[in-house]
Order: sequence, then C-alpha cells, then structure tokens
Amino acid sequence: MSIFRLRPARLGTVAVFALAGLIFWLSFQVSRGNNIRTDDSLLQMSDLIREHARENESLESSAAALRAEVDALADRDNPADPAEQRRLAELEEAAGLTELSGTGLTVTLTDAPPDATALIPDVPEPSPNDLVIHQQDLQAVVNALWAGGAKGVQVMDQRLISTSAVRCVGNTLILQGRLYSPPYTITAVGDRDQLRAALDDSPQIRNYQQYVAAYGLGWDVREHSSVTLPGYTGSVALQHAEPVE
Repeated sequence: MSIFRLRPARLGTVAVFALAGLIFWLSFQVSRGNNIRTDDSLLQMSDLIREHARENESLESSAAALRAEVDALADRDNPADPAEQRRLAELEEAAGLTELSGTGLTVTLTDAPPDATALIPDVPEPSPNDLVIHQQDLQAVVNALWAGGAKGVQVMDQRLISTSAVRCVGNTLILQGRLYSPPYTITAVGDRDQLRAALDDSPQIRNYQQYVAAYGLGWDVREHSSVTLPGYTGSVALQHAEPVE
C-alpha cells in the first residue's frame, strides 16, 4: 500500500486554487450577475459621508430642542439663586454656548480653478494637490485667530468650542458631523488689528499665500464693525473608548 503525501509546494498550490475559488464565489454572491465595478447601487464614500452628515444635522437639531426643553423644565422646578445663574451664564459664555457679538473679521479660502497654471515665472506647473484647500490651511487660520485674541471663532455656520476638530477628507470639510465644500469661511470676534496681525505673522499662512500668488488659490479678509456668532448647540458630553473585556 502506498501512501500519497502532499509536498509543501503542492500544498501551496492547492491553497492558492482554493482561495481563488472562494474569491470567485464571493464575487458572484455579491454581484449576482451584475458588474460590481460599475453598479450604480454601490454608494461612493463621499455619498456615504453626505448621507451621514444629513442625518447628523437632523439629529443635532432634535437634540438641541430637547436640551432646551430640559433646561426650561429644570429652571422651572429647581430655580437657581441669582449668584448661581450669573456663574452659569459666565461659564456658558466662556465655553462658546451663547451668542457673541462684537468687532471682527471673516477669512474666506477657495480652491483654485481646476485648469489653473503657474501665474509667476520659475514656478512649476501645479499638481491637483496644489489647487485645493487642505486641512492644514483651515487649521492655520483658526490657530492664528485664536493666537490673535479672538473671543470666539466660527467655521462656516458652526461655532467652535474646545473639543471642535477641523478635519478634511479630500477637498471637503467635516466639522462636528456636518459636511462642507469650498469656499470656506472662518469668522472671528475680537480686535480687528490684532486678528489681522496674527494672520500676517503666521508662517503657515505665509506659506499658503505663496500658493495664492503662484496658482490662484483664494484668500480674502473682510473686517466687520459688528458681527454675531451663534452659540454652539451640539452636545458637550465627552466620549471615550473603553477596552473590551
């Protein structure tokens, strides 16, 4: 009686064919005869982001209304003394939860035209990456405004608080669960001269200005004698991950 034993090389070959068969079977189950490369039913990542952004905006509006109702009921049932109310108002103002008005300015950043070419001599022709606003550009403006003594900052239509994060995916901004496309506006309340000086002193913004001159990226600063920022209405509860037991 002979014993047939698979050699390591033959074992590897068998494994490859088995894996290939499994992949083909899974592909058939997913596609069901359709072209899975061009099937319009498959959502692109950007579509998923926009869908979740719309859901988040709706949920945030509902949550804000409920928080306002809870606060009103709490004030009715357990009215605080005047000293506590003043202290609470001060804390809410410092946290960015109330409207803020005063002098200020708005910075607008825009992408360059997709067919832009070099505008000054001895500059290489741009790549697509050179023609769009990046997260670092938005963050540089926000950081400069805070450094310039801003009392409050708003990006697009949302007030920033201490836990706000400016994030970009491609050339779209995701801020506190909402999705935005350029042009991007950043508005700050504060002393206009100090805010402008902070923008001018920022090395990151000076670097961005080189791309403005070279390829036509948008940069506009407008001053306001009076501007009002909305209070932040989202949740202020901190969330954190916990290890699985």
